[in-house]
Amino acid sequence: MVASTSRVSPAPAPSTVLRRRPAALAAAGAFLLLSAVHLAAHLAGAERLAEVTQWFVMPLLALVVWAATAGVRRSRLVRWTLVALGFSWLGDSAPDLSSGDASFLTMVGFFLLAQLSYAAAFWPRRGQSLLRRPLLLVPYGIALGALVAVCAPHAGALLVPVMVYGVCLTVMAVLSTGVNRVAGVGGAVFLVSDALIALGAFVPGFEVPGPLSSGFWVMLTYLAGQALLVAGILRRDARDASGAGLAVGSPDADGGASGTPSA
Repeated sequence: MVASTSRVSPAPAPSTVLRRRPAALAAAGAFLLLSAVHLAAHLAGAERLAEVTQWFVMPLLALVVWAATAGVRRSRLVRWTLVALGFSWLGDSAPDLSSGDASFLTMVGFFLLAQLSYAAAFWPRRGQSLLRRPLLLVPYGIALGALVAVCAPHAGALLVPVMVYGVCLTVMAVLSTGVNRVAGVGGAVFLVSDALIALGAFVPGFEVPGPLSSGFWVMLTYLAGQALLVAGILRRDARDASGAGLAVGSPDADGGASGTPSA
């Protein structure tokens, strides 16, 4: 889609970007397929299959971002997103090398780095986030406060690292609203996923009501949150490229999927 006038063309949706990038579309399909297998493994109680498939979902999602932004210099938003997905992958896989509190702290540590990376990606757009509308921050504050209040009596020595992580996660979710609505929803869903983990870890007897396991809901919200964040980020990156005068589909834009032309 090429601008026929001096006006900037509307940014394409992520699906349009992926259709123009066969490798990105293939990676997205592989991510969705592996996610489905992973969730089915949770439903079937196939713990080993669920564990192994979890190692590969974030690399596939990172490949979607990499392929969708190939050919030009990647923007700051995209680079930090790739870093966040890398730390998320370590959070998914490295805890399997240990057990008990060490495994839990390893997971928290790598996901803390992932949240800080996302926050760094979103920080330049903080002026467009809910930080400009303090009243809309109240639900995030209530959610964080309620989670800490419920988990604190049982967290013991892990209370401080969990609180630090919870604050950083909430900040990331708030800042994600400055990217666009899709990313904002992704940040909120990610917050729900980690809240379920905290409740399961620190509240005795906690289980999500219904026939489906808490592990299934944790991973469903985690995968959905990450996918929505990536979809929103790719859409914003394409919009930024268009706003910089890169007509989508022109030789200079190389598909219009990145934020800055190469030198």
